[in-house]
Formats: sequence, C-alpha cells, structure tokens
Amino acid sequence: MTQYAMVIDLHKCMGCGACALACKSENNTAMRRNGQTHNWADYQHDMSGTFPKLRYTARPVLCNHCSNAPCVEACPVEPKAMFKTKEGITMHNDERCIGCQACQDACPYSRMECKIGETSVISYNEEGEPYETFYADKTAAIAGGTMSGAELAAKTDNPPHRTKYNHPDYQDVRRDGITEKCIFCEHRVKKGELPYCVVSCPAKARIFGDINDPKSEVSALLKKHKPSVLKPHEGTKPNVYYIREYSVKK
Repeated sequence: MTQYAMVIDLHKCMGCGACALACKSENNTAMRRNGQTHNWADYQHDMSGTFPKLRYTARPVLCNHCSNAPCVEACPVEPKAMFKTKEGITMHNDERCIGCQACQDACPYSRMECKIGETSVISYNEEGEPYETFYADKTAAIAGGTMSGAELAAKTDNPPHRTKYNHPDYQDVRRDGITEKCIFCEHRVKKGELPYCVVSCPAKARIFGDINDPKSEVSALLKKHKPSVLKPHEGTKPNVYYIREYSVKK
C-alpha cells in the first residue's frame, strides 16, 4: 500500500523560509493574531560549536504524519476528526472537529519552539477566518488617490491571500473553533501534484513520494543516506525524514 512520506535534505536547506511562505499562500493560514501564528511549515535554526569550528542547521518542521499518530488516538469523537487516510496522510475533518484540542495536547511536536512561532504542526483557529482580510477593507490608503483592498480584490478572480480548492474533509478556509494542520496538500496530491512547499523550495531540499515504492526518489534517498526523525523516543514512527547536514558534505 502507498505510504506517503517527505524527505528533507538538510545539506540543501538554508532556512530561507520559502516553504513556510508557500504553505501560507496555498493553505490560507493566518499571519499573526493574538500573539499566535499558524505555521504548518515552520523551521528551526541551530548553531553549535566554537568559531571557527561551527555547525549550522536549518531544520524545517511540519506535521510528521506519524504511522502511530497520538493525535488520532486522542481525538474523542467518532468517527474521528483526526484520522489516517489509506495513503498514510494524517487528515483532519472540519465538520467533525469539536475544537477540544486533545489532538494538539497529545502531539509531542505541536508546541516545539520554532523560528516563526510555537503553534506550528497543530494549530487552534480561535477566531474567524484565518487568512488575512485586507482585501475586504473598503478604506483607501490615500483618500481619493488609491483604491481600497476590496476594490483591488474585486478586479481579480482569486482574492489575495486565498487559494481556492475543493476537498471532501477540508475547506480552503477553515471556520473558527477547530484545530488544523498540514495535510501534505492532499488536495494537490490527489490530482497528481506535489505539496506546494515541495514545489516552492528553491534548493529542492524537499522530496515527496511513496516510501513503499522501491523505485521512488524518497526510497532511494533513505537507502543512500542514514535518515533521522524528530523525537524518535516517542515511538510515533514519523513519515518526515531528515538526511545529511548543512555544514558537513556527505
């Protein structure tokens, strides 16, 4: 059976943040609200050693789509709001979610300290539509001299900061009072496209595919390099793998 996985090549990743911006653009997540950010694609920067012998790591983080997913186990509703697809993606259903945040509390990765914020991996959408609403603002920046955000958006087919897509479990813009997270851009994958963070990485540091297919690039990379995962002691069996290092050529 298909098991989707992502391999992140740390030797190629420089921490530019293109993946985080691409994710926000594709999934319409909020910039910053009430001191919190919603970043399904975030990253950590580590620096160790003493000059001139330093070691630098830019480590992207996202939902690990664990094979043993604590978030799924913790979800109290039936059928589950947080569940696994037959391809191994950890999915979230908007309508079944009651906003209890049990999944967020159970996930060992949900509150990791990251570059942009501490609500990465699984986020709780506390209030309102999460994408920016400047395009609904009818106030001109310069009265009589510029158009408003609403006027500008009306001239486009796709309002700024909103990517429209259809998904049976997921709306392109989530309602308030639910938890939400990376879904490996399943709305793209089911059409034969790659997750948008993979497409947008300028260094091609992200590789996505079927780990159970011996001919896939992800399988080949995991055979060639010794991979690592975040918090292996948790026993969650993540399907996001890291290979190589930025500071050391291997």
